[in-house]
Amino acid sequence: MDHFELRDGALYAEDVPLSAIADDVGTPVYVYSRATLVRHARVFRDALAELKDPHIAFAVKSNPNLSVLRVLANEGYGADVVSGGELRRALAAGMKAEDIVFSGVGKTHGELQEGLEAGIGQFNIESEEEGYELAAIARRLGMKAACALRVNPDVDARTHEKISTGKRENKFGVPLDRAAEIYTALSQEDGLDMRGIAVHIGSQLADLEPLETAFGKVGALIAELRAAGCKVTHADLGGGLGVPYKAGEELPAPAEYGAMVARVTKDWDVRLMFEPGRVIAGNAGVLLTRVIRVKRGIERPFVVVDAAMNDLARPAMYGAWHDFEAVKPSGARTVAHIVGPICETGDTFAMDRECDELVAGDLAVFRTAGAYGATMASSYNSRGFVAEVLVDGDRHAVVAERIGADSIMDAERVPDWLEG
Repeated sequence: MDHFELRDGALYAEDVPLSAIADDVGTPVYVYSRATLVRHARVFRDALAELKDPHIAFAVKSNPNLSVLRVLANEGYGADVVSGGELRRALAAGMKAEDIVFSGVGKTHGELQEGLEAGIGQFNIESEEEGYELAAIARRLGMKAACALRVNPDVDARTHEKISTGKRENKFGVPLDRAAEIYTALSQEDGLDMRGIAVHIGSQLADLEPLETAFGKVGALIAELRAAGCKVTHADLGGGLGVPYKAGEELPAPAEYGAMVARVTKDWDVRLMFEPGRVIAGNAGVLLTRVIRVKRGIERPFVVVDAAMNDLARPAMYGAWHDFEAVKPSGARTVAHIVGPICETGDTFAMDRECDELVAGDLAVFRTAGAYGATMASSYNSRGFVAEVLVDGDRHAVVAERIGADSIMDAERVPDWLEG
């Protein structure tokens, strides 16, 4: 459920007509619903009610907007970060350092030190080499880093290949067959407090079976480590739960996920940790756009909108589906190609899509754009960066200013030796 609904023939975000936001801020613009974020955060937390004191860390990469993070911080969420920039954002948004988990396969020396100095709760170590480097930094600072070792369970998440992270050929984690050896070795390092195992097999999972398979392997590893005398008090089960991108699409609900986790982990005797992202933010946002013109095509018309692949990259990168709807539907339907203005054939949101009939000047939305939307934007074709708005009841505020092409150009310099 989300809070983007038709009222009297027009689409609203909570109690604010989207047309009013377009008039106020311009288009394209991301619009987020605070009520939806709060609802999804609570639904996910409630789904874990059978578990003892679960730790929930929002995957900042899915939507790093400071206001979005503040909403979730107010709901008691921590943060799963994958860069120093995300770490600083989480802290700036009010998330507690001890509730921050630092993941990512390529943490730099500086980022490892930054995490230690910030006092974060846990590092998810992605390699033996990273573990030894972190240990050395921690010893130099006179500190001890709480760590989990991320394992690669070689489980196919059956999601898009570019967001699958748990197969043997993926870059993430250490091979399962070497995990016990690596964990045991790192446990001997003075600068590390090896306390757990982490796993994350992919994003937008539509089936719980791959997750259950991966968790089963983690449980067996925990038992093996304890039998060898190692301490294991935490298990980070990652995120990955999918959301419906198509109207009427059925995916596992958080409650089903929570019940599966409770069943699989009942004998683990660990504190379980989770990194939801898309399932919290995905349906809490839309990308609001305006039709530039409708161009006659050979077989289908092209609906050319002012949003583009630099604003919403998922369709171009993954062939991803986003429902496309008129803000004020007339009731007339058509089949069209939905495209943006960028000089790339890849700037295509949908081909042969049945949709509301639109004309130049009409407003429309791409649904389920609250995760992996603005965060993946670029300035390709010198288009600048899209604005972001948060709605709360009958009020709205710009929570990320539009960054124009001129502002981006102001950061560039032409060296003197090119003059003349």
